[in-house]
Amino acid sequence: MTATNLSDHFLIAMPSLVDSCFEGTLTYICDHSPSSGAMGVVVNKPLEASLSALLQNIDVSQKKNLMGTVPLYFGGPVQVDHGFVLHRPPGNWGSTMAINKEVGLTTSTDILGALGSEESSGSLAPGDYIVTVGYAGWSPGQLEDEICMNSWLSVRAEPAIIFDIPSDKRLKAAMELIGVSPLTLSSGFGRA
Repeated sequence: MTATNLSDHFLIAMPSLVDSCFEGTLTYICDHSPSSGAMGVVVNKPLEASLSALLQNIDVSQKKNLMGTVPLYFGGPVQVDHGFVLHRPPGNWGSTMAINKEVGLTTSTDILGALGSEESSGSLAPGDYIVTVGYAGWSPGQLEDEICMNSWLSVRAEPAIIFDIPSDKRLKAAMELIGVSPLTLSSGFGRA
């Protein structure tokens, strides 16, 4: 497989990932390079925990009453004791990876403080965000091998799918970007 940068792409889990933590997932790739591998967050698996519970757990004050209704997401099986905020616009936070001009991934607690404050509807906090617990990671060449083994489909990401569509409809919306229906996917056929 030729070297391809899948940063700012979606990974669509194929049916062959049954009984995996990635079964039925849509993963947004934040960073990908031949030398360091790939890193992303699952964007369609809300947990039963809320952002309010996370903020209480890490002792970040919260002034907004809506935090109890904002879900946390399973971001992947790596560093499940850490929070990751995928947001737009990227902004100027303590530890942000700008994925493109529109989307950033932040791991510093300053963004969580802004999300929990009264000013989060103003210019201090990102306009759109999801908060994940953990992330998905691949060593160099691992993701490429998994794609060759027909574990994933990839497509250029559309931020609107992450931020404007309900989580239970995101996977289908990403599939539609490449003209694939969930009904047409099967785990019993060939390799990519």
